[in-house]
Amino acid sequence: MLELLLEPEQLSASSHSTCSSLVSFEAVCALSFLLEGTISNSGTVRPLHELALTQSCHGHNGYSKVSRTFSLPKLESWLRSSLTANPLGMTVCLKAGKKLAWAQQVEGTTRRAKIACSARVVPEVSPMVIMSQVYRQTLAKSSDTLVGAHVRIHRCNESFIYLLSPLRSVTIEKCRNSTFVLGPVETSVHVQSCDNVKVIVVCHRLSLSSTTGCTFHTLTPTQPLILSGNQAVSFAPFHTHYPMLEDHMAQVGLATLPNYWDSPMLVCRDGSDTGVYRLLPPSDFYTFVIPFEMEGDTTETPGGLPQEYQEALRQREQEVQAWQRMVKEAGLTRDQRKQFQTLVENKFYEWLVQTGNQQQLDSLVPPAGGSKQAAG
Repeated sequence: MLELLLEPEQLSASSHSTCSSLVSFEAVCALSFLLEGTISNSGTVRPLHELALTQSCHGHNGYSKVSRTFSLPKLESWLRSSLTANPLGMTVCLKAGKKLAWAQQVEGTTRRAKIACSARVVPEVSPMVIMSQVYRQTLAKSSDTLVGAHVRIHRCNESFIYLLSPLRSVTIEKCRNSTFVLGPVETSVHVQSCDNVKVIVVCHRLSLSSTTGCTFHTLTPTQPLILSGNQAVSFAPFHTHYPMLEDHMAQVGLATLPNYWDSPMLVCRDGSDTGVYRLLPPSDFYTFVIPFEMEGDTTETPGGLPQEYQEALRQREQEVQAWQRMVKEAGLTRDQRKQFQTLVENKFYEWLVQTGNQQQLDSLVPPAGGSKQAAG
């Protein structure tokens, strides 16, 4: 990389560097696009060219104030000896970051879960929140820790995760059979290598690659990007709310219009991409209730629902009312009503188990002596 940045006169006849080659200050400034760091673990993150000009580093990187150049061998040696693990990377975040407390964790399923925030590691940039290997849990959080954070959700399975704060970006990787309810995302949500996940979000940009059987309920001002390797993707309108939602949307600059949830764009199209996605039929559409109490003014889905989906909900509500009238007018005796109620409850319980919703309901019950949702 350093050789590529050398001026032609600094190269040998065979177009390679020599022990006397000099690297210009402008070239080091260009490298600042890729490299940054701190001095003596001060915590202040600075671009490479500023670090290289620090007086204490001149002897190590071969900087000359007269020519405003660096000795290539010394600069290379200094860079190699100074490189370290990315403090924003997943490994460092989980090892040195702040461990986060979450609500609704089910006893016995948290051993492998790793949840941490990098805010203490790199204080001057947006924090990164890592959630890895969460299994059969319902996790919920709305706090300053999440505001403006880059969130990475990795290898989660059979879980329900609610992040109800304005976020900077979200990446969901290698997750299965899970539901993610996200606060408004200022930049992008990227979903990769996931199977049977549901993502509910207001975001500036949605992209997905190598997913199978996933459903996206979105409100977005840009077309969702379908990259390569996706199968059986469903797109549906955003269909939920929580009390602070509209305030959080305003914080990240997102509005209800325009909304291109139903106009995805196929990128990197190949022969296997035929019929890769569908718009969720109104007959399969249900609203989603966020089961947590919060303060705020939002009481309905921002922007409302498309007419055909609203009509499907209205018809379903009429069917329920008609069924209730039929039961009321059936003239059942008291014992018959009790028997009928037991039958309905048993069928409902069977449905909860078959659909996996029983696990979600059970995980919403706080453990005995447990505290309310953590806000840290």
